Amino acid sequence: MKLVLMGTNDFVVPIFDAVLNAGHEIVAVFTRAPKPVGRKQVLTPSPVHTWADMHGLPVYTNIRDYNFSPDMIVVVSYGVILRDNVLDSAPCVNIHPSDLPKYRGPSPIRTAIYNGDTTSAVCLMQITAEMDAGDVYMRREFDIGENDTNADVEHRVSEIGADMLVKYLANPSEYHPVPQSGTPTFTRKFTGADEIIDWTRSPREIHNLVRALGAGRTRINGVDVKILETRVEDGLLKILRIQPAGKKPMDWKSFCNGLRGAEIKFGE
Repeated sequence: MKLVLMGTNDFVVPIFDAVLNAGHEIVAVFTRAPKPVGRKQVLTPSPVHTWADMHGLPVYTNIRDYNFSPDMIVVVSYGVILRDNVLDSAPCVNIHPSDLPKYRGPSPIRTAIYNGDTTSAVCLMQITAEMDAGDVYMRREFDIGENDTNADVEHRVSEIGADMLVKYLANPSEYHPVPQSGTPTFTRKFTGADEIIDWTRSPREIHNLVRALGAGRTRINGVDVKILETRVEDGLLKILRIQPAGKKPMDWKSFCNGLRGAEIKFGE
C-alpha cells in the first residue's frame, strides 16, 4: 500500500517504524518544521523528521507542499490542521490516544493523567474536517497506573497504536467505521503556568500535576525549584526528586540536607 505519513513527536516513531517494517511504500513523510531547542536555540528537526532521514524517506515540513495521491494517509500527533486538498486525496486515518469522544484536542494523554484517570483507550479513527470527530475503526482500552507519567503512557500508546495500525492496513475492509457516541470533551495545550503548584490542592492532585506535566514549579524556603517526581503514601505527598534553580536534579534527602535543619516552607 502506498502511504503518506504525518507526525511529529517521539512516541510516533515506533508506530511509523512498525508501518515501514510491514512492507508498505512510504511516498512522503510530513512533519513540523525544525524549531529552536535549548539555551543556544539550536534549530532541531522533529523526531519524525530524523527518523525519515535515517530511512531515506522524502520529508516535507510545509503542508502546502502536499501534492500526492496515495492509497491512504496515516496521521499520528502531527499538530497541523489538514485542508480539503489533503482530505480529498485519499482516506485519512489517525491514532488518537483517548477514549473518544472524551478528550478530543491537543493533549489527551496529559489531560487524562492530570485528571487522575485510571483507564483510557487508543482509537484508530477516520479524519474529518471537524477535529477528532471522525468514525472509529478500532478501539483498545488500557490502564493508567497511579504513578504512570506522560512518558510511560506515551510508550504504552505507541505499542498499542502500532499493533492496531499494522492490522488495519493489512486489510482495511475488515474494519467498519462506528460513529462516536456521547458528549465530547475537549483538551487544551498546557502552559508553564499550569506547572505552578497550588499547595491548597490535595496531595493526589499535586502528584497528578507532576506526573502529567513532568514537573511542578514552586518555591521552598525562598528557592525556586522544580519538583520532578512524587508519590502519595498514606494520603500524604512524598517528594522523591527535585531540581533547585541553576542546579542539577537531586533526591529530596539531599535537598533537605542543604537546608541545614531549617523549617521547610512550601510556596515561600
